[in-house]
Amino acid sequence: MDSNNDWRQRLYVMIFQSDTTAGRRFDGILLLIILASLVIVMLDSIDQIHQNYADVLAYIEWGFTLVFLIEYGLRLYCSPKPLRYAFSFYGLVDLLAIVPGILALYYSDAQYLLIIRIIRMLRIFRVLKLSPYLKQANYLMAALRGSKQKIVVFLVSVCTLVTVFGTLMYVIEGPEHGFTSIPKGIYWAIVTLTTVGFGDIVPKTPLGQVISSLVMITGYSIIAVPTGIFTAELASAMRGEQLQHDCPVCKKNSHEPNAAFCSRCGSNLFRKLE
Repeated sequence: MDSNNDWRQRLYVMIFQSDTTAGRRFDGILLLIILASLVIVMLDSIDQIHQNYADVLAYIEWGFTLVFLIEYGLRLYCSPKPLRYAFSFYGLVDLLAIVPGILALYYSDAQYLLIIRIIRMLRIFRVLKLSPYLKQANYLMAALRGSKQKIVVFLVSVCTLVTVFGTLMYVIEGPEHGFTSIPKGIYWAIVTLTTVGFGDIVPKTPLGQVISSLVMITGYSIIAVPTGIFTAELASAMRGEQLQHDCPVCKKNSHEPNAAFCSRCGSNLFRKLE
């Protein structure tokens, strides 16, 4: 019984702990297998290769699915809390890497869902010790939360503009010039306002071309608005994070929200700490 527990413990260290030699080796091999599986799925999507090697690629993919199924079973077996792992982020991703391979036995198109295995490549952050850099994502999340209301107001304003412009173009140009409905006009307004300009629908009347010019100018005027909002909030989030640190000289730990220098000693609060 003790030897069985000891074996499970060693298996747990190898599979779940990437800071050990065995764990790094296991994760490295696993990442190579995941990458190989993705390459097979991509190759199978090429029609010429699929016609000539469909059966071979299918057998290889079933082999990958079997490997992932065994790996998933081992993770459940050696995990101290199997249900906690099964419903964790990585546990669900590991399960999703298996299900499409099984479904592909009955539905051939399901094999392309195997591309979701690329999510498993997130394990590379553990292998290469990049997790500290992921903490910087907190700045982005804080900026998104801070700019949410402003961006919603901006999007509502843009939706109003494209609806007005699209309706105007439907009335002015009409079905004979490709504006067969108001939704079609709104589609044209979105494409034009975002400066994409597919060119599948173009105004032909002088008034329609004038309105088209106004839409394009408006697009150039507002295209940078959400970027500016997000950038300002990102700078604010980073500044707020920096102000949480003590003064690098006198160690004072409370500062005004807009302070750039310490009120006690006058040192630069944003100086990089050694």
